[in-house]
Amino acid sequence: MVALVGIASCALGDSLSGTMARAKSPAQNGNGTANLGFEAKLWLAADKLRNNMDAAEYKHVVLGLIFLKYISDTFEEHRGKLLVGKGEYAGANPEDKDEYKAENVFWVPKEARWSHLQASAKLPAIGKVVDDAMVALERDNLRLKGVLPKDYARPGLDKHRLGELIDLIGTIGLGDRENRARDILGRVYEYFLTQFASAEGKNGGQFYTPNCVVRLLVEMLAPYKGRIYDPCCGSGGMFVQSEKFVEAHGGKLGDISIYGQESNATTRRLAVMNLALRGIEADFGPEQADTFRRDLHPDLRADYVLANPPFNDSDWFRKDDDVRWQYGVPPRGNANFAWVQHFIHHLAPRGMAAFVLANGALSATGPQGEVKSAVIEADLVDCIVMLPPKLFYTTQAPVSLWFFSRDKASSQGNERRRSRETLFIDARKCFEKSDPTHNTLTDEHIELITSRYHAWKSRGQKGYKDVIGFCRGVRTELIAECDYSLVPARHVGINIDPPDRESTRQALDAALQSITTSLHEMDELAAHVKQSILKAA
Repeated sequence: MVALVGIASCALGDSLSGTMARAKSPAQNGNGTANLGFEAKLWLAADKLRNNMDAAEYKHVVLGLIFLKYISDTFEEHRGKLLVGKGEYAGANPEDKDEYKAENVFWVPKEARWSHLQASAKLPAIGKVVDDAMVALERDNLRLKGVLPKDYARPGLDKHRLGELIDLIGTIGLGDRENRARDILGRVYEYFLTQFASAEGKNGGQFYTPNCVVRLLVEMLAPYKGRIYDPCCGSGGMFVQSEKFVEAHGGKLGDISIYGQESNATTRRLAVMNLALRGIEADFGPEQADTFRRDLHPDLRADYVLANPPFNDSDWFRKDDDVRWQYGVPPRGNANFAWVQHFIHHLAPRGMAAFVLANGALSATGPQGEVKSAVIEADLVDCIVMLPPKLFYTTQAPVSLWFFSRDKASSQGNERRRSRETLFIDARKCFEKSDPTHNTLTDEHIELITSRYHAWKSRGQKGYKDVIGFCRGVRTELIAECDYSLVPARHVGINIDPPDRESTRQALDAALQSITTSLHEMDELAAHVKQSILKAA
């Protein structure tokens, strides 16, 4: 296909004028919301107490205590209502576990209550006190069985610093009604996950997908109601954001059913805690397991699949006659299209999927390319969004978001039929700096990209038009002419603004002048050499 070249429309130019790369505003936290201020202070204090402990290890120390503080606060608030005994709580027994379970509040035995830990914070045996608290919580709450960290008594953990950390976390209200309404816990937990992911570098990305990427995935997928599945769920961020989306659009907790799987045991525990502390029910299967070796939800057909699988995983298990390989057997050296086919396998007849893949998958050839072209011809690819670089902790390279739809041929709600059409969005310029080495997507970026996608899908495509250099709807036949490449730049064209065109002309003039000068110098040198040879003869 011939590359498109042109000038972006004024409408998009206005939209993007404030959304291209720029320095981060100090009032923003990089996730599009204003900082409450205390998260950073709390992190700095907690990180100071870390001393020489590895971030991957310290993560579980801190997050386990934050979880314990939250459920203890929630418990104490409800216990206070039962002790007063007014209205619907008249005659209630504050020591009856069922009184708490009825309100979706974890029962916290005396030895696990924060007041007990706080009183013991200065004792040399504080590690054992915390371990006993975790054991007691798991004993009395089956949902938490095998989830909580229980190694605070180990010799390598400085008990004086542990006591100081408990005192520090004790200064924050987490589980009472006011702080739940402000989502203080969610803010602290998410901020700490972000900071730990950054501290761990490449390994940090194994449990954490940047919040701005999760938000964009969820806003575009729009999972209002139904079954949501993530077969590589990490710390559960996709599920948390999905619940937030539902509630923000007038739904309620429970409108979606959550199914997840995680192969790493400690990461799985993070996910269970992350959802439990928000009161979100989820089916993570009985234990951690490798999705390709043992699918814990083999019969699930999800309305939505949301995932960020490992990029270009070369160490994965493949069974050649796997029922999931409907579009071709993926190569052993790269699991990208194994994940793609796993997502498709678990979609309901009208299901949709949104997931992250490394950019190499867009132009994959060989066995991967054969699977890719088969998926395209099956009319599953609804939208491709190429993201800017440096969003992830696992890689500095840019990645892309893929959106699949099982049933593009029929109209649903406000959506039109879009058989054999795919929307391409090149969002590489939509970012701002979050720190010297990472970028982020702002609320404006997320709204711009999301609105283009939903307008393109809508009946009559109200508010949508192709914009050279940014977005374009493309027929499958044209994708085939491009060797089934899904690289957005191959389809949206190249936008050259007038200033760029002028600077390009100036650069070409300068280059031409330099070449001309060099040719003159070569002619003079050749003449000089010739004259020298003639004299010598």
